[in-house]
Amino acid sequence: MDVEPSRCVVRRLRTIDWSDEDAAWRHENSRALLMREYLRRAALWADRCGAGRSWPFFDLTEHIDPSVRVPDGIAAELDEVLRGVGPSSVRTTCRSAVRWAVFRSGSAAGPRPDLPDLPDLYGPLLTLYERGGGFFVEEFIDLGGAMVRLGTVESNLAARPFLTLAPATLDALDAEGEITYYAKIGEDRPRSSPRGIVRRRVDDGRTYDEAFTRNLRWEPTEYLRLYAPGHNGVDHVEITETEAAAFVESLTERLSGP
Repeated sequence: MDVEPSRCVVRRLRTIDWSDEDAAWRHENSRALLMREYLRRAALWADRCGAGRSWPFFDLTEHIDPSVRVPDGIAAELDEVLRGVGPSSVRTTCRSAVRWAVFRSGSAAGPRPDLPDLPDLYGPLLTLYERGGGFFVEEFIDLGGAMVRLGTVESNLAARPFLTLAPATLDALDAEGEITYYAKIGEDRPRSSPRGIVRRRVDDGRTYDEAFTRNLRWEPTEYLRLYAPGHNGVDHVEITETEAAAFVESLTERLSGP
């Protein structure tokens, strides 16, 4: 039986500092994006598998193949890792991620059901946990540095995908203050493939304009202050965090490899 994928999930969980409030604040932007992406993926799976009543923090394997069992050794190790971790929704998703890894490894008895072509459910949550611990669910999902609206299955089905889990890209989205992103575009460079991106951060009443450069970091820029839209054939348009992430990841892969 191949238990290595499930053991890898347990090892990831073991490295998490569930009480690291500083990390939660430092990564509040990326953690909010990861939670929104998890809610979207959970809505997709729940809609396809008839798990709407269990959404959003549920055991996907239970709705696909309830015969799957986590091997005793892995289960015991998982119990040790999760001792003292709360709330129950966090423990549920951690256990579900391990059980899903067992299922995906092909260790379940009998033929495995055909799976829909949907993105991995638990990847965004595991990455979120690694960037500052868990969450609490009240009127909103409290991430210890950001608040995310829960919504419904239907509203999350319509959410914009956020597909990157690359640490470097997520790090580039984490910064203090209110942030607005802009893409530099032109006749030959649409917003889907811009010349570059800049952002304006407003923090404690101060404004910071920064460009994501070929040094793969945000550096100060005078672009937004000096250039009106359309100057010299170059315009800029406001874009979403997801579009900014796509540019950061594309540039990082071009300059340093995937």
